[in-house]
Amino acid sequence: MHIGIVHYAAPPVVGGVELTIFHHARILTALGHQVTVVAGRGDSVQPGVTYKDEPLAGSGGEIINRINTALAAGNIPADFEELVGQTQTALLNHLGDCDVIIGHNFFTLHKNQLLTTAVYRLTQTKQGPPWVAWHHDFAWLRPQYQDELHPSEPWTLLKQPWPGVRHVTVSQAQQIDLARLYGLPLEQITVVSPGVDPIDFWRCGQKVAGLIEQWQLLEADCVFLLPARITRRKNIELGLRWLAAVRQAAGWDARLIITGPPGPHNPTNAAYLENLLSIQRELNLTDAVHFVYQAYGADQQLLLDDAELANFYQIADAMLFPSRQEGFGIPILEAGLARLPIFATDLPPFRESAAAKATLFPLDTPFAEVAATITTTLQTDRAFQLRRRVRTHFTWQGIVKHKILPLLSQVAADSVVTSEQ
Repeated sequence: MHIGIVHYAAPPVVGGVELTIFHHARILTALGHQVTVVAGRGDSVQPGVTYKDEPLAGSGGEIINRINTALAAGNIPADFEELVGQTQTALLNHLGDCDVIIGHNFFTLHKNQLLTTAVYRLTQTKQGPPWVAWHHDFAWLRPQYQDELHPSEPWTLLKQPWPGVRHVTVSQAQQIDLARLYGLPLEQITVVSPGVDPIDFWRCGQKVAGLIEQWQLLEADCVFLLPARITRRKNIELGLRWLAAVRQAAGWDARLIITGPPGPHNPTNAAYLENLLSIQRELNLTDAVHFVYQAYGADQQLLLDDAELANFYQIADAMLFPSRQEGFGIPILEAGLARLPIFATDLPPFRESAAAKATLFPLDTPFAEVAATITTTLQTDRAFQLRRRVRTHFTWQGIVKHKILPLLSQVAADSVVTSEQ
């Protein structure tokens, strides 16, 4: 699809709406769609995204400031209609070949009523592509704006639903506000929240970001970290069996990341890795256990530096550390700094370093008992539950793929059907 986006300002201007535009445009473009952004302020800062500077779409500048001042006093300038026509023409020139256009804020906010009126007339005369109204604020519901609003057009356009326009708010609270303003049932207003970009937030480098994408870790229900070299005393096979038991007990798409390569000092460690891969297949964990060392294939070794390993502590929800013998166990301290819940074997060094702050299991603890303890601990951990909710419901990538694209496709398809009737 060719998707247009219109707002008073666009990246690199800083603001909540501008951030939303940035991520929508970034991900839509990465998914193979064409994106054109039209704004009164901004610049071409995103590869693959077309930016069109249009002063008549802004919230400031000589013309817009003059019009806004007159309208705030209840006066419609003599050249208002002429400028509305110019705005319509500009929008059609910039976006006429789009399949659908997202308009931010100006459907219910009064910062540029030339733009509001122009888009209203385009939608009602069915000129150009269909529009999706993305609402962030409502002038008619804000006490501070009441002196600037008046009981006739163009001001009343900001408080009435426009036929043929699909409405989106960024939260359920705003959905309720818009339904009250418009007199619409809630089901006619779609909620699409903003999101976060975990990879950017965690400052992941290209290598780690690639692994997150390759393994689709952001879509997992739980990510466990086992930060160790592949040596027999690390007892990694027990970690695999703990993971299998957790997946069965909780029904989660739980993952385990094993960060290190085979230990360099014992030639049997390569055979140990092969044994672990065999257990992985036996337990049907091929897509659930991720060996960083072999992420690029058996013939291309992958090693992490300290910063990349630290990224995985941020990505993980908890640590599994099933060693059968340790002199101390520095990862226990690192997990503490990263605020990770720790599930480990009951070894004296771990009792010394973590005290009672880690969950420790005797080596012979039944797998089902371990799984029950782990799942109960995490299910009652509010931080884990919120983290899981954010990662599975509020990433920009997931929001664009699972909410925005279906919405835009439906609006575009409905428009084609309507035009053919």
